[in-house]
Amino acid sequence: MNYLITIIGPTAIGKTSLSIALAKHFDCDIVSCDSRQFFKEMRIGTAVPTDNELASAPHHFIQNKSILENYTVGDFEKEAIPKLDKLFLKNNIQIMVGGSGLYVDAILKGFDDFPEIENSVRENINIDFERFGVDYLQNKLKELDTDYYNVLTVENPQTLQNPQRMKRFIEVCIGTGKPYSSFLNQNKTKRHFTPIIIGLEAERKIMYDRINRRVDIMMKLGLVKEAEGLFPNRQLNALQTVGYRELFDCFEGKITLDFAIEEIKKNTRRFSKRQLTWFKRTEDVKWFDYLTDKAKIIGYINSLL
Repeated sequence: MNYLITIIGPTAIGKTSLSIALAKHFDCDIVSCDSRQFFKEMRIGTAVPTDNELASAPHHFIQNKSILENYTVGDFEKEAIPKLDKLFLKNNIQIMVGGSGLYVDAILKGFDDFPEIENSVRENINIDFERFGVDYLQNKLKELDTDYYNVLTVENPQTLQNPQRMKRFIEVCIGTGKPYSSFLNQNKTKRHFTPIIIGLEAERKIMYDRINRRVDIMMKLGLVKEAEGLFPNRQLNALQTVGYRELFDCFEGKITLDFAIEEIKKNTRRFSKRQLTWFKRTEDVKWFDYLTDKAKIIGYINSLL
């Protein structure tokens, strides 16, 4: 039997450290499902593992794409599942780690089948989008499927800026008369592995202090310079994320650098809270305090193997 040890939790909680310790113990690879760490141009602002950390265990899906590519959660599933199948041939235990709930779900649960939609529905949505822009799409989805709109604001806010994805959600709502989210998780995809899901958490004050310190470290490592290099492409979906948006506003003269740094900290704290809310809804998670001895976590995993 194959086992996929899946490590989840909010940003800056210590998932990378735990994943490396487990990879060393079980002599296996690490598959990242952090939707921001895929992009090779975004190293500092996404807290990509250090060179030493990456050398400590084989990693996959880290800095393997360009921000110029339109890489979706569906694309990730299509690439990650075959990769895992190959890795399981070497070792029946593998590790997946990341803070992107949609991407975790894509691997553990798969995607769903949707009914065909009349072309006229799609055409009308395109007309309205051309007239009113992406704000129209956001408001329409919020009206037709409030639950899914709220999910996106928590886990994947950049999708709210993606017209193609938004139009698809809305056309399903209008074409079927049902919320888009009602079609999700209806048909469970059979996977050739058993997930063992480990969650890391901490008291909110501790979590927020860790985030604040991480942002300070990012600034010292050169996040401003990294963001300056990305500024000409600031309209890309990949860059609609915390840590870059705030600095882009600074470069445009809207806010000061000091204010941008505080905004990064505040928005990252909010993001971590939303992450935790998302993951707390995940079933069959064994939660550990972030300071728990790794030997205890390994013991728990061994009890399930």
